[in-house]
Amino acid sequence: MSDTSTNMYLDWIREGLKQPGKTQVGLAAHLGIAHPQITQLLKGKRGLKVPEIPKIAEYLGTQPPQSSDIAPSEAKWVQARKAGIVAASLFREVDEFDQSEPEEITVPRDDKFPNARQLTFEVEGDSMNELRPRPILPGDTIVATAYEDVAHRVVLRDGMVVVVQRTRDGGHMREWSVKQIEIYEDRTEFHPRSNNPKHKPIVVQRQFDADDGVNVEVIGIVRMVLNTMPGF
Repeated sequence: MSDTSTNMYLDWIREGLKQPGKTQVGLAAHLGIAHPQITQLLKGKRGLKVPEIPKIAEYLGTQPPQSSDIAPSEAKWVQARKAGIVAASLFREVDEFDQSEPEEITVPRDDKFPNARQLTFEVEGDSMNELRPRPILPGDTIVATAYEDVAHRVVLRDGMVVVVQRTRDGGHMREWSVKQIEIYEDRTEFHPRSNNPKHKPIVVQRQFDADDGVNVEVIGIVRMVLNTMPGF
């Protein structure tokens, strides 16, 4: 979203929360997120996710403002948030109360999804070093379209390369990794493409709940791989 549209939505949320019985805590519960995320949102330190808008409207009981963002973006370059590191089989602690400003880099606009958020991840490890036709190597930066923004019109299909999130311990520990999808009648498998045998696929039976009880979610569709040559 543009800054103008974002401010318009934030003003709408602030006005809606002035209504009797409407609170930040209640809104957070309705969205299924922690209360501090609403505080960050209203301070401009957290982005508003497109799928959250109808849920917010449902809670506030008011219609969202009309945004010009429904028209295709004409910008050739857009800002992409640095989300973090993708590393297979490495769980890191999640800090839900991180108040730091998100870093952003400029990337080419994704013509297929011009209004969806773009996220970047730094690749760590060799879990995709045999992906074809082009491997994803340690030190690469991948640019992914936020799946949450396009899930209503994009069906996951065989061969897609995606960023997969696995969480455990009630969501306090998180692993982000890059995998390639293989879809079967009774399951979906997320495969590494590596010459390192330690990397194993994630197998999900129908619903996105792994066999070991770990929650599995696709958070991004990989659209581009960037690499900076060393020595500079």
